[in-house]
Amino acid sequence: MATVKAIIRTTRKNTEVNIRFRLSDGRDVQLYHNSELSVNPDIWDSKTDHIKTRAIYSGDKEAFNNSVDDRKRLIISIYKANKDKVITSEILERLIDERLHPDKYKEPSDCFFGLFDLFIEKRSVDLSSLRIRDYNVLKRALTRYERFIREIYDKKFVLDIDKIDAERLEDIESYLRNEYALYKEYPKTFAKINADRKKFKPQQRGNNTLCVTMKRLRSFLNWCVDNSYTDNKSFDKYNGKLTEKYGTPYYLTLAERNKIADFDLSKFPALEIQRDIFIFQCLIGCRVSDLMKMRPENIINKAIEYIPHKTREDRPMIVRVPLNDRAIALVKKYRDKDKKGRLFPFISPQKYNDAIKNILKACDITRLVTVVDPVSGDEVKKPINEIASSHMARRTFVGNLYKKVKDPNLVGSLSGHKEGSKAFVRYREIDDEVKTELVKMIE
Repeated sequence: MATVKAIIRTTRKNTEVNIRFRLSDGRDVQLYHNSELSVNPDIWDSKTDHIKTRAIYSGDKEAFNNSVDDRKRLIISIYKANKDKVITSEILERLIDERLHPDKYKEPSDCFFGLFDLFIEKRSVDLSSLRIRDYNVLKRALTRYERFIREIYDKKFVLDIDKIDAERLEDIESYLRNEYALYKEYPKTFAKINADRKKFKPQQRGNNTLCVTMKRLRSFLNWCVDNSYTDNKSFDKYNGKLTEKYGTPYYLTLAERNKIADFDLSKFPALEIQRDIFIFQCLIGCRVSDLMKMRPENIINKAIEYIPHKTREDRPMIVRVPLNDRAIALVKKYRDKDKKGRLFPFISPQKYNDAIKNILKACDITRLVTVVDPVSGDEVKKPINEIASSHMARRTFVGNLYKKVKDPNLVGSLSGHKEGSKAFVRYREIDDEVKTELVKMIE
């Protein structure tokens, strides 16, 4: 049985010396570890491997003794894990140092992407699967960036969490903006970079996409600072001038919503289910990520209660939305229909979005709306059915409520928007009826 002894060998008095640890396993194994722990031999008890009980010690005696015990346990743990290998004192020292100072033994690239993986793992608790997917997309893009720089400019280049500065961030932004063009200019390089994803072909990123992507990168880098993985606050001097640009929110009128709700889709049962889910979402105004997690337990006293997943970490709040008769009828219609015990038999978010487009087309709701082109940033006209998605249900809820009740805080309490939300402010631009009423007041 392996044992560890803390020993001090010196004839010097009134001076601190480092503690040496000896691991013994039978007669044949004697391994040594020279630690950084130091103590005055005059106050050391060689029988207990602790500072003497009655000794005067300037520091925290209990903490020091615990450090000695922890080091013993660490040595035993490492020895047992490597018992089937040839191990010397030098190897033991190396293994201990790796455990105590892991960052010393990581390549910068491993450190960066290893931390990114850890970041995703930690955030997976409080973020939706869609948001986690977005962070993985960013990670793959950064991996391509690193490989591209290495292939074209610097063979030794790696992303290093401690060395990313404002200039590097601007270069990353430029790469993300122009990746689709670089793909065409360097086809052989990208074939090499994406050997494991042969069908990969980058699409042109619009201003809003770039803005959101850089915000995600900032979240990761700030997390590294907050968790003491680095003290490099790289975004502090970043001069990126990207700002998100959105048009006036488009949404369904109450007449259009009711037309969809009452439309006969009995010949298309699969589409009918998604229509019903969409209408229910229009009646409670939640995000699709929250909708797909809702269960019967979320209904309390004829109201749906939930904590929005998007804001759960920063400002957890309970959103409570009373259910009207139509919403209650939909819940009853699909009671016990989902195998996973959710409120409705959901499909994937993408298939849900595709179904919504088809539903609007079937109902002949195809009016033109003004939207901002995601790439050019220009305002364009498009049929509402072609750009409809689950988020339009949320806009339909908020937009129609705000037309009836001009209290942003009251409406926000039902939708989960925080006070002063930029997303909510946009809804104030839609109320032409109120503007008309105001102008008439000064006739």
